[in-house]
Amino acid sequence: MGRIKTTLIKRVSVEIFNENKDKISENYEDNKKFLNELIDIRSKKLRNAIAGYLTRLKKEKEIV
Repeated sequence: MGRIKTTLIKRVSVEIFNENKDKISENYEDNKKFLNELIDIRSKKLRNAIAGYLTRLKKEKEIV
């Protein structure tokens, strides 16, 4: 079992994913840089959690 993501992280990540499917990659570092350009997140921990969830969503969508 892993860490449970909060509703805020899931909701924001899904919104960003649906709007920018082609710009999100399977690489976590690239997603962090993309988030810095896209929106202003002051909390590094929140940005990293969203980037990680975006990476996970992208990998799941590639399998399906």
